[in-house]
Amino acid sequence: MTCILQILLIILAIVIIKLTLIAIFFYQDIRAAQKKDPAAKSFLEVLFLYQGLHALVAHRIAHFFYRLHIFFLARLISQVSRWMTGIEIHPGAKIGKRFFIDHGMGVVIGETSIIGDDVLLYQGVTLGGTGLEKGKRHPTIGNNVVVGGGAKILGNISVGDNSYIGANAVVIKDVPANSTVVGVPGRITKQDGKKIDVSLDHIHVLDPIMQSIEELEKRIEELEKKN
Repeated sequence: MTCILQILLIILAIVIIKLTLIAIFFYQDIRAAQKKDPAAKSFLEVLFLYQGLHALVAHRIAHFFYRLHIFFLARLISQVSRWMTGIEIHPGAKIGKRFFIDHGMGVVIGETSIIGDDVLLYQGVTLGGTGLEKGKRHPTIGNNVVVGGGAKILGNISVGDNSYIGANAVVIKDVPANSTVVGVPGRITKQDGKKIDVSLDHIHVLDPIMQSIEELEKRIEELEKKN
């Protein structure tokens, strides 16, 4: 019994040390999760229970080995993380600060993806490639970007800073900064340069099709008045 108790104490100590290190080195990411998820009740809840955070921790470790060209170990860590969290991040992907994946199930981030700071992804997002070409074949996501649930961003394209990709949009062309993209294929509309992820008000994004229809209606009214 004494031996078993000692083993349990050692395991407990390892877990405590691990969580302490995560809390220190991933402090900004945990705070970002609290800021962007109204369901996050406490720092400890995010630390213990948020799979997006644990997937990010595993990715940082896997990416370290990937940069050392220890590819098998890097991919092994990413696959174990995928099994545990439902989030697949290739160890070659480059991810910035204060990154947060909300819910996270089904998220896929490709090998040559580059993600900036303060980015928020929802469940089912894919940052994927479009072919078998070598080199840069996945998206580059700017700072302060929100990608809605189920959205697909495909190919070596760029999404500008402060942009919002609507739920289930399919993006295959570059997106300028301060834009909103909706639909299949994705259609771009300006969002007046506002950072929409402050309030995460997803139901009040601009729809470019509706904007065009409204502009046509106004034009028709003006022409009718002239006649």
